[in-house]
Amino acid sequence: MTIISETEQQTSSHLAATAKRHLWGHFARHGADITPPMITRGEGVHIYDDQGKQYIDGLSGLFVVQVGHGRKELAEAAAKQAEQLAFFPLWSYATPSAVELSERLAGYAPGDLNRVFFTTGGGEAVESAWKLAKQYYKLTGRPGKYKVISRSIAYHGTPQGALAITGIPTFKAPFDPPTPGGFRVPNTNIYRAPEQFSNDPKAWGRYCADRIAEAIEFEGPDTVAAVFLEPVQNAGGCFPPPPGYFERVREICDEYDVLLVSDEVICAYGRIGSMFACNDFNYVPDIITCAKGLTSGYSPIGAMIASDRLFEPFNDGHTVFGHGYTFGGHPVSSAVALANLDIFEREGINAHVKEMAPAFRATLEKLYDLPIVGDVRGEGFFYGIELVKDKATKETFNDEESERLLRGFLTPALWEAGLYCRADDRGDPVVQLAPPLISGQKEFDAIYDVLHNVLGEASRRM
Repeated sequence: MTIISETEQQTSSHLAATAKRHLWGHFARHGADITPPMITRGEGVHIYDDQGKQYIDGLSGLFVVQVGHGRKELAEAAAKQAEQLAFFPLWSYATPSAVELSERLAGYAPGDLNRVFFTTGGGEAVESAWKLAKQYYKLTGRPGKYKVISRSIAYHGTPQGALAITGIPTFKAPFDPPTPGGFRVPNTNIYRAPEQFSNDPKAWGRYCADRIAEAIEFEGPDTVAAVFLEPVQNAGGCFPPPPGYFERVREICDEYDVLLVSDEVICAYGRIGSMFACNDFNYVPDIITCAKGLTSGYSPIGAMIASDRLFEPFNDGHTVFGHGYTFGGHPVSSAVALANLDIFEREGINAHVKEMAPAFRATLEKLYDLPIVGDVRGEGFFYGIELVKDKATKETFNDEESERLLRGFLTPALWEAGLYCRADDRGDPVVQLAPPLISGQKEFDAIYDVLHNVLGEASRRM
C-alpha cells in the first residue's frame, strides 16, 4: 500500500478543486459535486491515481497506449527531436522525421496507398478523407459526388464533417444542422440481427453489404463519393465484420465508383493484429484514416493515407489540396511515432497480439456464466461485452435502467475494483476492453476477476 504524505494530500486536494473550477472535460459531466479521478502516473499495463492506487488500464488510455506506459525511449525520442527541431509546418516544406514516417507508413499499407497526409488526430483524418474525396471527384469531372455512407451507431469523430459521418443521433443533435451529405446503413451486429441470419454470418454479411449498394442506388451513384467503415466498429460495442463482408463492399464500391475509406483510428497499429486492420480482413481500401496507436499516445498525431490514384490529379505542379493543420506531422510526434514503430518491430508486438488473441477471447467468454452477459464479441485485443436483462430473449435495458446500471453502478464499481475500462450505451449497454498490446494471460485473468465480481453484483442488483 502506498503511503501519501500530508503535503501530497494537500496537493491532490488543490488539484481536485482546481479541476472542478477550471477544467472542462471531454465527453464529461460536470457539477453536482463531480470530481474527476486524478491520474498521475503510468507503468506498463497499469495507471496510478493521486492517492497512489494502482489500476489495470483495460482501455489503453483510449485505445491508444499500445506498447504500455512509461517507455523511456519514446520520451527520449521526443526530447532528442525537440532539441534538434521542435516545430516546423508541412505547408510547402518538409521535415526529416515526417518524411521518414510517411515512407514507413506507406510501406505498411496495402496496395498503392503511398501518399500520407498528416493530421493531429483521428477526427481530423476523417475530415481530411471526406474533403479529399469531394475534391478528387471535382477534379476528375464528377462534381456531383459529395455524399458519404456510414453505419448506424458508428463513431467517426466530432469535427462538423466527421460528425455528419458519425451514426449516433444523440451526439449530433446538440449541433444540428449537420454538414449535409451523411447517410446511414445497418451495422454488422449479428447478435441483434433478424432471426434468419443468427446462424448464418456469411449471409448476414452479404445482407449488410448489399444495403450499401441499395443506399448508393437510392441516393444516386452520381452523388455518392465515399463509404466510411471501421474494420471492427467501436460504438455499440465492437462489431466484427462477418465473413465476406468487406469483399462484397469492395465490389460495390468498384461497381459504383465510390471510394472505400477504412477508418482505422482505433483498429490500426496492432489492435487487431496487423499494422492496418484491413490486412487482417483481406481488403484494400482507397483511403486509411488512423491516429491513436501510431505513437502509443506519447505525442499526438494522425494520418490519412491515400492511394496513388487519388493523388494523381494533384501531381501536376499547380493543383493544391487546400487543407491542412498547423501541427499536422509535427516533427516531435513523427519522431515518437518512428520510435514506437521500432518497438513494434523489435518486440514483435503484432505477432504477440495474434498469438494471445484466442486466449483473451477465451478468458472473456467465461463471463457467459453470468445472467447479465448476453454477448462477448470482438477481435484481437478489442472486445465488447453486451449486457442484457434476459439472456434467453436478449431483452435490453431501458434508458433509465441503463443509466442506473452503467453510470450509477458499473463505472464507479469497476474503478473502485481496480479496472479502468468503458461502460457505454451508444447503442445497447456494453463494457468495452482494449488493454495494452503487451498484455498477457496474467492481465487477462486480472481483468476477468474484476469483471466477474462486479458484473455478478450487477446481475443481483438489476
